[in-house]
Amino acid sequence: MSDTTPHSSPSPSSGAASPETHVIDYRAAEQLLAARDPRGAVKLLDSVIAAHPENTAARLLRARAFFAAAQLRPAELEFELVLEREPDNAFAHFALARTHERSGRPEQARKHFRLAAALDPQPEYLQAARFED
Repeated sequence: MSDTTPHSSPSPSSGAASPETHVIDYRAAEQLLAARDPRGAVKLLDSVIAAHPENTAARLLRARAFFAAAQLRPAELEFELVLEREPDNAFAHFALARTHERSGRPEQARKHFRLAAALDPQPEYLQAARFED
């Protein structure tokens, strides 16, 4: 039995989505992003974030979806919000750097690439940081 609709939980009284529905929407958004449907992922995440604006994981996923959809300004704003809450999130620094890079702002990108590499010296982060330059 395969139900592809994310809002399959009945809500007889108010019509509001349940916490379980938000989890289902988040997981479905992950799948949509993996399947290269970032706009579909953003639509699902909008309702999750409206109900749980403090959910950093949902915001990070939405930022990734915006980036994948080439919506760079919304991606930048979401990555920055994640970094306000989690300044030591190396992935968010790296992704924000990629966003700046695609927006034609190499100096801002370099700063965040270097922060990502300093926080988590993964080969990809170190290579992007170009410390030898």
